[in-house]
Amino acid sequence: MSGTESDIDYSMLTASALADVMQKLLLEYRDSRGTLSYVAKIDNMVEAGLTYIDVDYNDLITSDEHNEIILAFNTRVDVALSAFSAAITSILSVSSPEYAKKHADDIRARIVNYPVQRSLRKINAETIGKMTSVSGMVVRSSEIKPLVSEITYRCGDGHPIKARLVKGMSIEMPQKCPVEKCGNRDLQVDEENSTFVDFQIIRLQELPEDLPPGEMPQYIEASIKRDLVNNARPGDRIVLTGIVNIEAERVVGVTQSKTGLYRLRIDGNNIEFLGGRGKMASRSSIRETISDEEEKTIQSLASSPKIYERLVSSFAPHIMGHDIIKEGILLLIVGAMERNINDGGKIRGDINVFLVGDPGTAKSAMLKFCSRIAPRGLYTSGRGSTAAGLTAAVIRDTRSGMMMLEAGAVVLGDQGLVCIDEFDKLRPEDSSALHEVMEQQSASVAKGGIVATLNARTSILAAANPMYGKYDSFKYLTENITLPIPLLTRFDLIFVVKDEPSTERDLEVAEHIINLHASSSTASRSLIEPDMLTKYLTYAKRFDPQLTPEATKIITDYYLKMRGNNSEGMMTVTPRQLEGLVRLASARARLLLKPRVEAEDAERAIFLVMHMLKTIGIDLETGEIDMGILHGKPRKDMQKLELFMTVLKALEKDHKGSVEEKALIAELVASTKFSEEEARTYISKMKRDGAIYEPKPGHYNTT
Repeated sequence: MSGTESDIDYSMLTASALADVMQKLLLEYRDSRGTLSYVAKIDNMVEAGLTYIDVDYNDLITSDEHNEIILAFNTRVDVALSAFSAAITSILSVSSPEYAKKHADDIRARIVNYPVQRSLRKINAETIGKMTSVSGMVVRSSEIKPLVSEITYRCGDGHPIKARLVKGMSIEMPQKCPVEKCGNRDLQVDEENSTFVDFQIIRLQELPEDLPPGEMPQYIEASIKRDLVNNARPGDRIVLTGIVNIEAERVVGVTQSKTGLYRLRIDGNNIEFLGGRGKMASRSSIRETISDEEEKTIQSLASSPKIYERLVSSFAPHIMGHDIIKEGILLLIVGAMERNINDGGKIRGDINVFLVGDPGTAKSAMLKFCSRIAPRGLYTSGRGSTAAGLTAAVIRDTRSGMMMLEAGAVVLGDQGLVCIDEFDKLRPEDSSALHEVMEQQSASVAKGGIVATLNARTSILAAANPMYGKYDSFKYLTENITLPIPLLTRFDLIFVVKDEPSTERDLEVAEHIINLHASSSTASRSLIEPDMLTKYLTYAKRFDPQLTPEATKIITDYYLKMRGNNSEGMMTVTPRQLEGLVRLASARARLLLKPRVEAEDAERAIFLVMHMLKTIGIDLETGEIDMGILHGKPRKDMQKLELFMTVLKALEKDHKGSVEEKALIAELVASTKFSEEEARTYISKMKRDGAIYEPKPGHYNTT
């Protein structure tokens, strides 16, 4: 064999020779600042208590020996990783021989930025035994259990017999003691002289934005060991680098040792995070990566005149009108910053919006568009959702028997938004699971011995149809839709979408729809392209605008004014609405890329809340705004009910005697709060509701 590089057969390098090549690279590599970065990392392992170092694959291909290393990773990845472990151990044994000897079996290299990145759909039989990177979302993680690395058995006479993990999770256990003249078959595990490592199974599913339309999402399970366990939790978006292996699949009627069917599983080597978490900015999701040129474009857009109107017009331009609703949804996507209080509490920054109204008013279309352009959005429907599907579930894996935590929609949508269509179709026991999510921003699970609280820092955009088809303007919101009142109060904005006939508007809508069918383009110079709109909204979420004294005064004055408008105890606004005002004002400033929340932002937030109150918070009898309607009944109705019960109890006296209807009506009319007709109506209503009963005709008692 000649000495020229082209004649060297790299595939013939032994594991020991490859380890020498790796060691030379680690000792000599200098980063852009000229420092021996890998030597520094290895020296830091003892102090940090680590058994691994991160090795950037890009550094390998810049070295002189890159041919040997690249070939080894392409053809003998197990040998390449073992060579790295041997090289790191050898370097570490010079400076810290005791530490290197103690952790010799655990020391390894995590490969960062591995270039062979496949989608989940391309992990197939051709990839078996090869190293690859795959992006996805963690939807399930198991409990952590010890997996044997090297096990020691002892026979009845005390002879030690060692066995190692062969592949996957199988061990070739000896049938009897191999010592001559012993042959003892009673073998017991010697835990003290056996080596175990932490083991966990996670399930990786395709990212929603990578899912082809109409396709079922693909998933693959991965084995996670040692320091990687508990690194990625359900809801995290990750890039998993590892080796594709196979495991025998159970087939009914065929013993597992004889089956010809196998399933794929990735043996994890490294985990990198998408969407801003972690240290690998180069591995950020494409939809969330903003280049320098795009940043300049976004800043020029923000400084252009009427940018706010352009943003609203660019949201679902194929839907005509509904500008205020579109504005509210844009504010929901951007949101406000979460505030951490000194005592450990948190104030949510995510905005929740609820659309309720007539069929055919494009509610679902707005939800679909929102989930598509949001930096991180999920869409689901109430008809096909359960409490476990929305929050989280604890299940037992049929293959391994391990308890696994499976994330639902709001956990997977952490730090993003979840669009829930057909919100009225959710069963009461399922919708109740959202109470904690919408205010506390978490999802708690206590099942199967697993007690966990998962992050669910997500905005909820929900849409529902009224109970009887069309929205009845002569009924209150709570009478139009069957949703728990505590759930309704957690929405910052509630919009009623009505389909009201109007010759002028109907003509505009007809022309708009006909134009959409005539041409697939809704292009306009003032519109922002959907991809750029996504980038703009992602960029806006980086801002944390602070309240100015002017904005603070406007919001405070409005709150005090509404609280002061307390005619006959009528409740007009609550502290929850005050927090909502601050969130909306901050979101508007964020949307305009401003560092401060100014007076105009506060005024616009008040305008949106007033628009909501004028739509759903009007007392149908007095015509005045009353937030008590969102809490079930107008405040004056609640006061009348309280007065009615007080009068009846007073007439009953201590001996609980029945009260004649004539005396009850006379006393109610004397209070000046009831007319005679109203008194009779309330008696019938209270009897129907079971608050009072009729022991004999024309006489009443409290229940």
